Amino acid sequence: MPEEQETDVSLHDELKARVTAAVKSGDALTRDALRTVLGEAQAEAVRRKVEATDEVVLGVVRKTVTGLKETIPLAKNAGRDTTQREAELALLESLLPKAWGQEAIAAALVSIRDDLRAAKNEGQALGVAMKALKAQGATANPDDVKAVVAAVRA
Repeated sequence: MPEEQETDVSLHDELKARVTAAVKSGDALTRDALRTVLGEAQAEAVRRKVEATDEVVLGVVRKTVTGLKETIPLAKNAGRDTTQREAELALLESLLPKAWGQEAIAAALVSIRDDLRAAKNEGQALGVAMKALKAQGATANPDDVKAVVAAVRA
């Protein structure tokens, strides 16, 4: 058994279950979007010669979300209906971990305030902050981290 089992069900297995539920309920949008993600995650896992871990699945979801955010405005400008793509985007974004806000980031960095102030420059301080946040399992917008680090260093 792998040591990394933090949750009982992997994201991959959860998405497979959601596909089955979507098939039963007739929710074609969810069924198709999640099948695409699962297929691409499996292909990526094969390319990397690893299992389809949560990390691989989330990477595919992030990539798909980024693509949709780029193509939806283009499709709108071309006068095409983007309702289905927008619904798919909302579904996929709901799968991503929620980013920490500036208050949570600031609270997480309290213990390393002196290290942030001692950094030679803003970039080095940002690196120290990102490393500390990653160690805590944080998902944070880099702009928010930059703002918190700048406030600490001011």
